[in-house]
Amino acid sequence: MPAKNGNAGGTRLVIVESPSKAKTIAGYLGRGYVVESSIGHIRDLPQGADDIPEKDKGKPWARLGVNVDHEFEPLYVVNADKKAQVNKLKQLLKDADELYLATDEDREGEAIAWHLREVLKPKVPVHRMVFHEITPRAIQEAVANPRELNLRLVDAQETRRILDRLYGYEVSPVLWKKVKPRLSAGRVQSVATRLVVERERERLAFTSASYWDLQALFDTGRDEVPREFTATLTGVDGRRVAQGRDFASTGALKNPGVLHLDEEAARALAGRLAGTSYTVGSVERRPYTRKPYAPFRTTTLQQEASRKLGFSAKLTMQIAQRLYENGFITYMRTDSITLSETAVAAARSQAIKLYGAAYVPDRPRVYASKVKNAQEAHEAIRPSGEEFRTPGETGLTGDMFRLYELIWQRTVASQMKDAVGESVTVKVGGASSSGERVEFSASGRTITFHGFLKAYVEGADDPSTDRDDSEKRLPNLTEGDRLTARELATLGHATKPPARYTEASLIKELEDREIGRPSTYASIIGTILDRGYVFKKGTALVPSFLAFAVVNLLERHFGHLVDYDFTAEMEKVLDDIANDRAERVPELRRFYYGTGSAAGAEGDEGLKELVSDLGEIDAKEISSFPIRGTDIVIRVGRYGPYLDRDGARVNIPEDMAPDELTAEVAEELFSRPTGDRELGRDPVTGNMIVAKDGRYGPYVTEILPEEPPPAEGAKKRKKADAPKPRTGSLLKSMSLETVTLEDAMRLLSLPRVLGEIDGQEVTAQNGRFGPYLKKGTDSRSLASEEEMFTVTLDQAKEIFAQPKTRGRRAAAAPPLRELGEDPVSKKPIVVKEGRFGPYVTDGETNASLRKDDDVEQITTERAAELLADRRARGPAPKRPTRAKAKAKT
Repeated sequence: MPAKNGNAGGTRLVIVESPSKAKTIAGYLGRGYVVESSIGHIRDLPQGADDIPEKDKGKPWARLGVNVDHEFEPLYVVNADKKAQVNKLKQLLKDADELYLATDEDREGEAIAWHLREVLKPKVPVHRMVFHEITPRAIQEAVANPRELNLRLVDAQETRRILDRLYGYEVSPVLWKKVKPRLSAGRVQSVATRLVVERERERLAFTSASYWDLQALFDTGRDEVPREFTATLTGVDGRRVAQGRDFASTGALKNPGVLHLDEEAARALAGRLAGTSYTVGSVERRPYTRKPYAPFRTTTLQQEASRKLGFSAKLTMQIAQRLYENGFITYMRTDSITLSETAVAAARSQAIKLYGAAYVPDRPRVYASKVKNAQEAHEAIRPSGEEFRTPGETGLTGDMFRLYELIWQRTVASQMKDAVGESVTVKVGGASSSGERVEFSASGRTITFHGFLKAYVEGADDPSTDRDDSEKRLPNLTEGDRLTARELATLGHATKPPARYTEASLIKELEDREIGRPSTYASIIGTILDRGYVFKKGTALVPSFLAFAVVNLLERHFGHLVDYDFTAEMEKVLDDIANDRAERVPELRRFYYGTGSAAGAEGDEGLKELVSDLGEIDAKEISSFPIRGTDIVIRVGRYGPYLDRDGARVNIPEDMAPDELTAEVAEELFSRPTGDRELGRDPVTGNMIVAKDGRYGPYVTEILPEEPPPAEGAKKRKKADAPKPRTGSLLKSMSLETVTLEDAMRLLSLPRVLGEIDGQEVTAQNGRFGPYLKKGTDSRSLASEEEMFTVTLDQAKEIFAQPKTRGRRAAAAPPLRELGEDPVSKKPIVVKEGRFGPYVTDGETNASLRKDDDVEQITTERAAELLADRRARGPAPKRPTRAKAKAKT
């Protein structure tokens, strides 16, 4: 048994993953303990050739970092940026009498602890210290009750790491050769990308259908509140009126028995119903009950933070990590929705205190997880401690306050009573002038006891969905009541394609399909966004054309690797290894060599065989997508997507969603100027000057004559030594359509030499941040682009004689747009133009717009999300200043 706090038992070294976690725990343990951080993983598989030890270089498996020929033995190396920290831990261990490995209690944390033991090679007793909340009591109990390392969890993590390495290192090079360099494939990220692409395919194939109905405003004629209510036409002569759910994605009616009203028929029916009297045909009343939502687990927290706070999954996990490490919440990577007895008591006590005993049931609520293969026995995510702090008592601010409040509300609400009330459905009948029997329907809901809804109401992915606390009161109606239609309106509707995934709905889809682990979803979504496979339009995840090409290749040639069931089955294999029901090496062998699949039928090809024969993959064909009804083809090239028609090409805008690229839009893109305009010949050299539209914007350049072939026996000049054409970016006041030869010659004259000052050449030139003067390593901004062509040497001397201005010389430009209030700072958000492009700011925090954000389209919610993400990343690191060398004496 480890010694308690104090010096009598010697020094105990406690190692955790993060510095902030170390600081918090050190404050709870006190004297006799040294708490230090490993700063995450200290070693991993080699990231490049330079990391591979000399003794292993040249071996056929070395590039993988896994010896696939010998039991899939991983090659671990200490990360270059962790060597100093490892040395520090070794020095601390020399003075310690015991070692406590206090990393997180999940597979990743268990693996970090194992790597620490393997690298540090301690000669003192080693203890595995685990806890799911950072409070004084939890830490003291963890010290008093350590356990051994769980090597089954380590095996499961190592198997996952090797699977992901083999997948990524074997499949990614295929993408480089057949689609585009520097792409990546991943066991779960590629499947997530496929989900987003398949949803876009559904949208592309979707044909909208229109349908009409009637809406009546009925009046009871009685002096009551309410006396009016709206109802929708549901039937005519016993036939149900068609609604959106009755149409297939092709636009065809799925059930020919329903009545499909078009505009003409709806208006005609409304005319025949003019002056009709109506009668209540039936009133159905049912008790309404809504049970509380279970406490948060990782995925439901990510989804709800996305809906309610506008947080990305990545941002949610960053903030939750900080809350956990600083002792405010329990461990945030969990599949569990259970609460400890202590937590249940704390939640019930707080609910009684805030809402009264009438809102708390006699017996505690118990929640059972519905997630299959739930990993590790943690609690749900909840406020830490034996008594919960209200958000106001925490001292938290900003995003940490908002996420804590969400967790606190959900936890307290989970131990409160049901919401109860009554649901009512009313059927109203009448007859048209031609004798047709029509039926209208209306539904209402009243809540007589709000119960847990007093504390918390869950958000919804569809903003048109009624919240659980919404009410719609109908008049007190009974069968046979006479009604008058005060208004009768015809309403047209159109079926909509399936909604694109948001981060919240994609996480739910991945979890429902049992693909990946909840702890990885944030990084998976971050990866497919960073790789350019997906971009955002508002909160929607839109696949790029590059994603279509990648998924096309993977589906055709690596089908089972992106099969949803196969990927889910691999997660079960990892669970089986963790639970001692399967062994690492046989499963890896099946995956790589294909002696039957861990997730499929006997005889499936293994990964090695799949990547060995690439000859049958037609690179052009898998990256080509014809536009229906045209001779235009979308192609994905090395420099981005473009349209091709008989060799004529035009670039596709980066922010264009695939379902927006219709035949009409494609024709419009072809009708635009190509950007390549011959402006004329240089009067001095005779070279043709052209204006072009390049990847980094419009520019002018000269066409150099072809070099004559080298003389017999002479070496051909290297490409690097060949003359380079002059180029110049267009000024802000210029455009491709209007730039002239005279404009181009001025641009090509830059940089313009003014003369010398103090023996150094002075030039006027255009740079990344605008026009400026340059003298050696010194520079000064110019007020306008025109000054590059007019400034004189004397004026330059005056400018350089002035102290260098820090910050902006001119008055700040007015904002491009004014948005709403930031929910954190409570200050107005504006969009401004900066030297790196447009950005949003609340006066305290600045955040650049992403490539898929448009200045004119960005919403307050999206701006708030960008600001929240920027705050979570903290201030930009300061550049290290190089110490001045001491003067030689």
